[in-house]
Amino acid sequence: MKRRLASASDDSTKLDRKTIERNRRIHMKSLCHQLGSLIPPNLKPPKSKLMLGQQDQLDLAARYIKHMRERIEKLKRQKEKAMSNQSSDRKMLDKNVDTKLPVLELRDLGSGIEVMLVSGLNKTFMLYEVINVLEEEGAEVVTASFSTVGDKIFYVVHAQVKISRVGVETTRVRDRLQEFIAPLEMWPEDM
Repeated sequence: MKRRLASASDDSTKLDRKTIERNRRIHMKSLCHQLGSLIPPNLKPPKSKLMLGQQDQLDLAARYIKHMRERIEKLKRQKEKAMSNQSSDRKMLDKNVDTKLPVLELRDLGSGIEVMLVSGLNKTFMLYEVINVLEEEGAEVVTASFSTVGDKIFYVVHAQVKISRVGVETTRVRDRLQEFIAPLEMWPEDM
């Protein structure tokens, strides 16, 4: 009788192990399929070729992950470089600001324009007027912000060209903005 019970218990344990292993394989296959679906279609071979095996999908996924990590690192380096350039531009702008306010800097970005204006706390102007000038010249404002540092107000406006083939003439924008802020230079300091 003991032999029969032991035999029945061994059979049920084998059945449980087989079920567990089958479920594990099904789960792994599902995970591999999900991983394969995350790979962009342009990296996969054409459908006319044979379907990729599981090992090939894993190799392709590993190469794609490695490629994306390298791309992330490259983008991080570009961001750090841009941030350091921007901070050096800000330092240079700060040096220029100490000499004469208001200061206007215009940077042509190809398909966009960056306008940086610096004025004193007692020499302010309406930001919407700067935005109007940009829009009249064919640019669409994407972002506009300002910040106060000490006794200076820094305005930064980013705009994109509305019609790329026409573009925006940055010298004309600069002249119009310069005319706009020129009266500020004539204001007395105590206003």
